[in-house]
Amino acid sequence: MTKKEGLVFDIQSYSVHDGPGCRTTVFLAGCFLNCLWCANPESWDLKEKIMFAKSKCQYLNGCTRCVKACEKQGIGLDKAGSLAVDWQKCQHCSEFKCADACHTEALKICGRRYTPDELMRIINRDRNFWGPAGGVTFGGGEPFYQQAFLTEMVTRCKKANVHTAIETTAYVKTEEFLTTMDYIDFAFIDVKNMDSDRHREQTGVGNELIRHNIAALVKNGWQGRLVLRMPVIQGFNDSKENIIATASFMDELGLYEINILPLHRLGDSKWEQLGKTYAYKDYAATPQQKMEEVQSIFLDRKIACYVGSDTAF
Repeated sequence: MTKKEGLVFDIQSYSVHDGPGCRTTVFLAGCFLNCLWCANPESWDLKEKIMFAKSKCQYLNGCTRCVKACEKQGIGLDKAGSLAVDWQKCQHCSEFKCADACHTEALKICGRRYTPDELMRIINRDRNFWGPAGGVTFGGGEPFYQQAFLTEMVTRCKKANVHTAIETTAYVKTEEFLTTMDYIDFAFIDVKNMDSDRHREQTGVGNELIRHNIAALVKNGWQGRLVLRMPVIQGFNDSKENIIATASFMDELGLYEINILPLHRLGDSKWEQLGKTYAYKDYAATPQQKMEEVQSIFLDRKIACYVGSDTAF
């Protein structure tokens, strides 16, 4: 992708959990991390792909439209006699004739390319409904994976007096990160684990660059509002030791806001629709008691800690 075109896997209008006020959230495809609990696994690759929602399939009622449409014979039957996707064949497909033939959206294409002009038309369409505190949030995936397109978009938004927010891992070259952040008013930055080895185990990357970029943003005098975010994952980062280490990191930088999120399984079906196995499929949502315990540690350190959607913005 370039600044002339970006791959978007979803756009949500009237979002109230992705920054101040009511917003339009643009989810950009591509990510440098592969978090095992990810709720948007369809965002990992920078390409369009097929998703298969088996519950919507009408094959057992006699529909064979997708089977006939697929010239690569990537649609067949599983051992139970239900329709199944051969993901090895489908991952290299760029035609998606099966999805075009499916009239129930059991098979659908995930991802669409937009020019900046096309995306700005959607933003301008929505802006009358945001209210005074709203704006646009760029999420993902990792929006910096398409850094040139992201920078083009936030630059245009600022020229149009649109409030800009971002949800990012900050895992990006520092110079690119700081340059683009100059056009951002509000940021969520993920802190998943303070131990780099543990961080790598479940995300695929260490945390040194992430921590460095958060520090660089603060020391560079960025004027926006920064709220750190941490998913509370059982057995990965929910220990008292890690929470205290996170609070100490914030203290060192003079940061005072964090949003902790319970593990949920809203992305479970997406993993299945992509032919993947969700590592946390047998895990329950993070108990409320655990969330309160984590919150209390931050509050004791004079750090504002918002649980889930109960935020001050």
